[in-house]
Amino acid sequence: MPRWPFLIVPLLVNILASGGCEPPGRRLGAATVPGGLHPPLANSAPSPLPRDMLPAKLSLADIPLGLGERPVPKDSPLTEARVRLGRKLFFDPVLSADGTVACATCHAPEHGFAGPGGRPRGIRGRQTSRKAPSLFNRAYGSAFFWDGRAAALEEQALRPIADPDEMGSTVEGAVTRLKDRKDYRALFAAAFDDGVTAANLAKALASFERVLLRGDSRVDRFRRKGEHDALTAPERHGLWLYESKARCWKCHGGANFTDEAYHNTGVSWGNDRPDLGRGAVTRKDADKGKFKTPTLRGVALTGPYMHDGSLKTLEDVIEFYNRGGSANANLDPALQPLGLSKDEVKALVAFLKAL
Repeated sequence: MPRWPFLIVPLLVNILASGGCEPPGRRLGAATVPGGLHPPLANSAPSPLPRDMLPAKLSLADIPLGLGERPVPKDSPLTEARVRLGRKLFFDPVLSADGTVACATCHAPEHGFAGPGGRPRGIRGRQTSRKAPSLFNRAYGSAFFWDGRAAALEEQALRPIADPDEMGSTVEGAVTRLKDRKDYRALFAAAFDDGVTAANLAKALASFERVLLRGDSRVDRFRRKGEHDALTAPERHGLWLYESKARCWKCHGGANFTDEAYHNTGVSWGNDRPDLGRGAVTRKDADKGKFKTPTLRGVALTGPYMHDGSLKTLEDVIEFYNRGGSANANLDPALQPLGLSKDEVKALVAFLKAL
């Protein structure tokens, strides 16, 4: 039977239908429901800290159906001790300057390890400039953040600590706080020969992120195992549209449904202070307005969508692409009006939810 997080979608559907969430430790089927559902964001405070409701043990070895071999750097091997430490750090606000923000604040497990709203609020209620993307399958990433400014998960893991709008601390300050705690000194000693260091903090967080794999969807069972009835007729139609008329595969291809490249779709173009995206990193005019293609695995959980969280639903996203995006000088040439009917939009959304 597939393990968490592959079964999280039907579990959350049950929770939402019943109007509440299970108490800590309650088992539903083969998985534990992670976290509680967040209330709307306040204007002056970060989101409430999610509780760690993940299964007691996360597999380091299992690769879900549909995904290839997981890349792991030779200098940052996966071990039980490192994943355990990274997991504790992920939910602990100790990394923030005032102890109010954790990684899980913006990357909420029950929202596909993405932001539960548009642009989340970090330390002292400061609003971040972009939506927190999903952490599912980031082990397969070739670069990180919407603009690709980090080349490795280890680099990505440390940057929010020093971001004034996220955790508002310094890496050195976070390391000092960890050294002052007996529990962390023991956990670092168990995971690393040289104990609490900035490099080991990065490796521990990256190790936890590398086990957040999502696959074995009904789409995978249809495509990989030939289980025809794994998809409904509308979902099969959506798959056909995805691979043909809708042209989704041009950017969302491969096992992880992303080309790991950057594209200008025109989202938020024309704002008074446009977000230059990849262009701010490369300083190239041709990269202005380009953002990394996100994975579509678990996409039903991760709304609202786009780098700024400006599109509320999957229907909104499909209609945006149906119009051909938003015109601008750097618009990706792959974006053209699609001519999808209302029924075709529904079928495509049904397929995406099956992922």
